Amino acid sequence: MAVDAIGNVPTPQDNAAITRKSSISQDDFIKLFLAQLQFQDPLEPVDNREFLAQLAQFSALEQSRQTSENLASMLSMNAADQAVGLVGKVVDAQVEGNAISGTVIAVEFTSAGPKLSLRAGSGGAVQTGVALSQVSLVKSNQ
Repeated sequence: MAVDAIGNVPTPQDNAAITRKSSISQDDFIKLFLAQLQFQDPLEPVDNREFLAQLAQFSALEQSRQTSENLASMLSMNAADQAVGLVGKVVDAQVEGNAISGTVIAVEFTSAGPKLSLRAGSGGAVQTGVALSQVSLVKSNQ
């Protein structure tokens, strides 16, 4: 029974770059918040409701950030589980524009995600460093 390609999993570096570009840290928010308090017009102070709304918004953003981190961690664990599940299976993959087929004999866990080692046939050449996203087909054991 054949299974279609396995999807690409974001790497920890991808997640860190997205987080840096799309959010500010909790410390940055506190600094901005205190600067706003320090430089507000004493004749027209900011309403307490506005401060509470800003704090609630920050709390929601922090929860969203934590959810995103947890989801990225879960995706990494899922990729590791998929890779380990492929050990002993025959797969087709696209590596550097070449179609290869072989049995998964090992999994290496790197910072970029799990990498498979494939052996073509019995005693054939070993291809290492195959990412899950390069696998196009999983075949039943022959």
